[in-house]
Amino acid sequence: MKNLGNVGNTIEILQKYNFSFRKKFGQNFLIDGNILEKIVDAAQITETDCVLEIGPGIGTMTQYLAERAKSVVAVEIDANLIPILQDTLSPYNNVKIINQDILKVDINHIVEEQNGGKPIKIVANLPYYITTPIIMSLLENHVKLQSITIMVQKEVADRMQAGPGTKDYGALSLAVQYYTKPEIIAKVPASCFMPRPNVDSTVIRLTRYEQPPVEALDEEYLFAVIRASFNQRRKTLINGLSNAGNLGICKERAAAVLEQMGLPAQIRGEALTLEQFAEFSNYILQKKE
Repeated sequence: MKNLGNVGNTIEILQKYNFSFRKKFGQNFLIDGNILEKIVDAAQITETDCVLEIGPGIGTMTQYLAERAKSVVAVEIDANLIPILQDTLSPYNNVKIINQDILKVDINHIVEEQNGGKPIKIVANLPYYITTPIIMSLLENHVKLQSITIMVQKEVADRMQAGPGTKDYGALSLAVQYYTKPEIIAKVPASCFMPRPNVDSTVIRLTRYEQPPVEALDEEYLFAVIRASFNQRRKTLINGLSNAGNLGICKERAAAVLEQMGLPAQIRGEALTLEQFAEFSNYILQKKE
């Protein structure tokens, strides 16, 4: 089987099946073998690993993964790509193809079925339009995983590793940094894709923590506080939280907790660290005076 990590072989397989790119699925296929090697190297795939690939496309990276992993589960939403994947991946008996929306897949069932409940590794070239929902779903649903190595839009990678006080800092930054250690692996220019997107990309690896770096009494409540704090970025933390009726935090209570923490009443959510958000939400839950 021809290696698909170059433009010539990619064009050949697309023409063979008369495939048309579908904008609604955000399809941009990687055509640079060096980048593919970097992604698989960064994911640290070994012969004992079960890998979940999200959005395999025509199987370009799946081929690389199948060469190294014990098994690969490739979840592809576009039914038009399934015959192509069955063709390009036919030499590999360790690949399972699932034609489904990744946001509707029971990934923990896959973990149990394919890897005996042991944590898997996730690798993906994610469509830009749905990157954040996918990442949040994987993290918040506590999927049993060791790491997520993904190609994303550069701006999204910047947000994942951003710190307090920066324009990129937000709920995604805090969620990623609560559950994982993010590391930039490589910058990828638009010219490495077909069709060529309008933006550059970044490969980032998110290594799952065994335990989060901060202690939260109620994880769900912590992230409800975080989301409310960033819903209206220009408002103070107190106003943002008091406007979120589901939290049950009045202005007086929020001000009292900030004072306990030694923080000014006019502080905005974007200035708080993950540790401070956890401390704040814990104080609220404990009803400390």
